[in-house]
Amino acid sequence: MEEIICYLLAINIATFLLYGIDKYKAKKGKWRISEATLLTMAAIGGSIGAWAGMRLWHHKTMHKKFKYGIPLIIIMQIALVAYLHTIIL
Repeated sequence: MEEIICYLLAINIATFLLYGIDKYKAKKGKWRISEATLLTMAAIGGSIGAWAGMRLWHHKTMHKKFKYGIPLIIIMQIALVAYLHTIIL
């Protein structure tokens, strides 16, 4: 269980930072982090970090796949955890 918590903490921090880095690069006109990478990071457990990064840096908030996709990923992950919790108990 501790390993799962450490993984989720690390992936969410990394995802949060990636959103910040991408916003910085967008402002500076530099090479960007791909949308596929940002969404994949959210899908593999970094959805809370992605949502926080979107809110803090006002990044990707108007893109529909992020505006609706990130909350959908969060809901799906919560449902998965709830389902797995009922199986384990």
